[in-house]
Amino acid sequence: MGQKDPRSLLARLQDHHREGYLSLHMPGHKENTGLAPYLSDLNAELDITELPGFDDLHAPKEILADAMKRAAQVWGSTRSWLQVNGSSGALLAAIRGITRRGDKILVARHCHKSIYHAIELCGLEPVFLLPPAEEAFGLSGSISPEQVEKALEEHPDARLIVYPSPTYDGVLSDTAGICAIAHEKGIPVLVDEAHGAHLGLWQVFPPSAMDQGADLAVASLHKMLPSLTQTAVLHGRDRHVNLIEVNRQTGIFQSSSPSYLLMASMEGCIRLLEEEGEPLLRQWKAQLEDFDRQVAGLKHLRLPGHGKEAGETYPNIFGLDPAKIVISTRWSALSGVELMTRLREDYKIELEMALENHAVAMTGLGTDDDFAGRLATALLELDEKFGPNTEEPEPLEAITAIPPRKMTLEAAAMAPGGVDFLYDSMGKVCGEYIWAYPPGIPLITPGEVITVDLIWDVERLFQAGVKLVGTRGKPPFTTVWVGEGT
Repeated sequence: MGQKDPRSLLARLQDHHREGYLSLHMPGHKENTGLAPYLSDLNAELDITELPGFDDLHAPKEILADAMKRAAQVWGSTRSWLQVNGSSGALLAAIRGITRRGDKILVARHCHKSIYHAIELCGLEPVFLLPPAEEAFGLSGSISPEQVEKALEEHPDARLIVYPSPTYDGVLSDTAGICAIAHEKGIPVLVDEAHGAHLGLWQVFPPSAMDQGADLAVASLHKMLPSLTQTAVLHGRDRHVNLIEVNRQTGIFQSSSPSYLLMASMEGCIRLLEEEGEPLLRQWKAQLEDFDRQVAGLKHLRLPGHGKEAGETYPNIFGLDPAKIVISTRWSALSGVELMTRLREDYKIELEMALENHAVAMTGLGTDDDFAGRLATALLELDEKFGPNTEEPEPLEAITAIPPRKMTLEAAAMAPGGVDFLYDSMGKVCGEYIWAYPPGIPLITPGEVITVDLIWDVERLFQAGVKLVGTRGKPPFTTVWVGEGT
């Protein structure tokens, strides 16, 4: 008794922490318990159930009700709800709370998989908004007000608009412009702001969805701020949304036995923002500006919005969140996956994710003071060591054309089917999702026809070392199908 099993998850976590990696990935506290001491005090001795004096998340009247009221004041909402099932559960609750079965919704194709799950569970009819490509870096661009306006003209019966801002790569959309168009027609706007809990606070970073008039917004506290993983806040305004029904749905998509450790970390995060938020956020912004100065000498690696490109604008991108650092390898001899591997193995710097042409470093309120120097030094050395790409990069499409749909998403996802070798499945109706994860954006969804473009995308990503996930098959070599296409 008392000795830790070296094979245990706890032992692995402790060993990893002792290794001294620079954390440039989620969660936002970056293992920095000096910044938020309440995190180090959350242990099993404090893991309780709904006892007198500790309130009830599903019928809050005391300390939890007060925390949610204070959250609404911090982020400027009519009402905010603490979420122990992350942004995924909050997005499910929000969509279920403002739609009815069979409703048509406008949804950005590059939304997180939880929104697709909501479409499936709620039996909704999606009209996909394909984000334009930022061809230099291969990023998905911003959803524009003009794009939304055109879609509403073609689909005046749409009941909801859903899109991410910021995206996994930090791309922002013009939420104020989108809301102006949607609200003129009485249509609510839900923003997946999972990566943007820091936005709008004391105007240090770009404005938040609530600042810009969104009706509902979901923010993961753990991604960018000091709170435990799995914590999020759902924000709402009552002009175009029935918040009573949204409140009911939050109870459906969360555990009836929520962890008080998670809730304590959220309450502590809110309190930290109230008491020290402005100076901490300004210090964070200063770290990023210091990093920009130090990486200005990069020759082949390019950082949109950072370094010598700080302040630059890009076609099809409304804005960028400076807290995200996208490292493009298109002009370097490295791939994104190779860059992530080199940073991990040679410099003990752990990034958030990598695809074939870029990698993403996520900073947060708890980012180490030496982040700017460590990451800048590593990038400059790798930039010099590996040199340029010997071939001139061609313009990139971030997301290929959406495959034709032959079945509803819900029907195809639930249908029986077979498993094919991927290359034998062309022309068949797909019965699963295939994701590049992270970031969890589908290459194909159930009910869509498997096309040659999809097969090439899967093969290309697999060969580049990108992690691919299927929901029923084993991409990239197999895929589930439910019927013949045309």
